[in-house]
Amino acid sequence: MPRDPGGAVRWLAAVVAVTGFAIVVAPRSQAAASSVAGSAVYRTYCASCHGADAKGDGPLAEHLRFRPPDLTLIAKRNGGTYSAEKVYRIIDGRNPVKGHGGPEMPVWGDAFKNVTEGYKEDDVKVKIEALVDHLKSIQVEVRK
Repeated sequence: MPRDPGGAVRWLAAVVAVTGFAIVVAPRSQAAASSVAGSAVYRTYCASCHGADAKGDGPLAEHLRFRPPDLTLIAKRNGGTYSAEKVYRIIDGRNPVKGHGGPEMPVWGDAFKNVTEGYKEDDVKVKIEALVDHLKSIQVEVRK
């Protein structure tokens, strides 16, 4: 029995028409971003010092020279504004802060470069962007 090459296309068109879902091919970084959860990046790389709830009370916090800050108060400490760009630059090491980039905390832009699997700059950016978005989502409400 001969195959109907147009049948698959008609079937897909029917599925899209009925469900409203379409397949969209996204650029690499956007597709990768959807597969990286900022909360998972946080748990893996940050929670041991900053705590599960980002309050600065992780299991390693008491052993550090500088107590990790409460990351839920970033916006509050900045007059109610959460600057994603500033947070990104702190994480990747371009805006060093006390405790970051020294012996207490690695520069995560460098740490995210998985040299065993081959360094891909887009992958590093995706992890940092996911983490920045996660931190934004956990900010305490600032009342003005």
